[in-house]
Amino acid sequence: MTKVLDPTAGRIAEGLQPAARPSSLEGKTVALLDISKPRGNVFLDQLQADLESQGVQVKRFTKPTFAKPAPVDLRHEIATSCDAVIEALAD
Repeated sequence: MTKVLDPTAGRIAEGLQPAARPSSLEGKTVALLDISKPRGNVFLDQLQADLESQGVQVKRFTKPTFAKPAPVDLRHEIATSCDAVIEALAD
């Protein structure tokens, strides 16, 4: 049996709704965001190959450090040039 852990630790984020997800990635540009944790790039390399083999356009981005939120200009670039984001969390 698979066990899914909830990172919110039981807290409920009131008034927040998940972002709308595209029904398909066909014709979309997907941002792959490396948060600069060890081996995140390994995961993203494989994911990029898989997405591109399906005809999905991929753009790669990297945060300067995992310890802080992505800089505003990086978030803006992703938001204005991509349709979806996948963030790599690894160690």
